[in-house]
Amino acid sequence: MTHQGTRTLETKRLILRQFVPEDASDMFENWANKEEVTRYLTWPTHKSVEITQALLQNWCSAYADPNYYNWVIEYGGSAVGNVSVVRLDERSEWAELGYCLGPAYWNKGIMTEAVKAVIDFLFREVGVHRIRISHATDNPASGIVAQKCGLTYEGTFREVFKASWGEFLDIAHHAIVRKEWESQI
Repeated sequence: MTHQGTRTLETKRLILRQFVPEDASDMFENWANKEEVTRYLTWPTHKSVEITQALLQNWCSAYADPNYYNWVIEYGGSAVGNVSVVRLDERSEWAELGYCLGPAYWNKGIMTEAVKAVIDFLFREVGVHRIRISHATDNPASGIVAQKCGLTYEGTFREVFKASWGEFLDIAHHAIVRKEWESQI
């Protein structure tokens, strides 16, 4: 794989770029303080913009690593969500994506558009062989994004993820391999 770090990607409606500290207010207001968004993430709902600022400080400092991929989704001049590589396996050349989007922007095709751009970048520029998306079965909208992006459902792991509120959740797995992606472009 040829790592390039989080490069700016543009689609018809979106700019996917590195976070900057000035994104804290948009991130906090649009999704980080929304329990309906964070309930399936690895980090809890933010209670203040200062928590968001601290998280962004860590994320922004990680951009020095060319193996780090974390895009803010900019739509209409605002930060409305993000897509990131949450796991990367060098030996087997696969990446797992995670994503979230503010509820005011749901059901507009924004996440599908963003994830497709990231998938194309990872296959075309980084050279991954496989991309996986995993989501809580209680969050079927995330699975719809995966399917719209050409990923195939591969199965569900039962009670494998402990949510921030203590419940164990079933996680569905979807993936696409290089030859499938190539047949779609």
